[in-house]
Amino acid sequence: MTGTGKLDLVGSRVSVSINDARQAALRVLDCAGCKAQTAGEIVDHLIDADLCGVESHGIFRALQYAYEYRRGYLQPNAEPSLDSTRAPNLYVDGHGGIGITALSLAVQAGIDAARRYGVTAIAVRNTGHTGRLGAFAEMAAKARCLFIACGGGARERWRMVTPHGGSKAVLPTNPWCLGIPGGELGPIILDCATGQIAGGWIYAARQAGALLPEGAIIDHMGHPSRNPDDYFAGGAILPKGGALGYGLATMAELICDAMLGPATVECNTFVLMVDTARYRGPGSMQQAAEEILQELRNCPPAEGVETVQVPGEREHALRSGKTNLDLPAKIWAALSE
Repeated sequence: MTGTGKLDLVGSRVSVSINDARQAALRVLDCAGCKAQTAGEIVDHLIDADLCGVESHGIFRALQYAYEYRRGYLQPNAEPSLDSTRAPNLYVDGHGGIGITALSLAVQAGIDAARRYGVTAIAVRNTGHTGRLGAFAEMAAKARCLFIACGGGARERWRMVTPHGGSKAVLPTNPWCLGIPGGELGPIILDCATGQIAGGWIYAARQAGALLPEGAIIDHMGHPSRNPDDYFAGGAILPKGGALGYGLATMAELICDAMLGPATVECNTFVLMVDTARYRGPGSMQQAAEEILQELRNCPPAEGVETVQVPGEREHALRSGKTNLDLPAKIWAALSE
């Protein structure tokens, strides 16, 4: 059965109400020692990712985070802290906890700093997984900020992607994410791993009993594969777009490691935020953005394509009006247990 997103399921999916999925994930995190407020913020973030069709960062991650809490990889009750004494340069310390709450704090502080100074640079360190960066870009863009972020610095622990022309995993899937206020339909968001596929898709595929897309991974011999087990047996993810993804991953590693220092848990994140109102008023910018976006949408679609979309529109359309999640049956069973 072919599902949403990038998973080609062997099994089936089940329709689960958002409330039932939320309660199950909260119980999973509670059993791992995560306090209620933090668990709630995490689960709401994961559900939003599933609603947007980004299963790699969806509700199944609650199982991963619970495992990381239990084995001491993450601290379940750590609260991020903000150092703004060197503003407009801000520093967020996750204190060994989940990166989702740390990025949320960073963006909230970044909005205030961007409005005050015009631009702010934020270093986020000592965190676990940061979730779907597009959610934070959307938060910033709705507050009229340009958002540019990259993650990296974790290659010692997370060697996942081969360099362009290589056959061995060396780099993490170092993500880049940009968000900007858009036209009539809201912010425009570009959120991507620099590997051909995000690592979360491979974990989700293994847990759901699914195959990966063609051209995403190689096995330990350097041969193309769709089987997620081949990745875990010494394989690697290919860089997105060959030299392009490799170059962006290298830049992210240099920014988040050489500049920010080695990652102490999972990765470092560097964020730039700009108050777009310093350049044009919101009305003028929205009108100009809509003209650009309409021209893109009006481009005749290629054969087999229904319509041309702009970055972030797919996620917005998928999320709209949903009351249920269509989860792989194996993942829902694991959460329910």
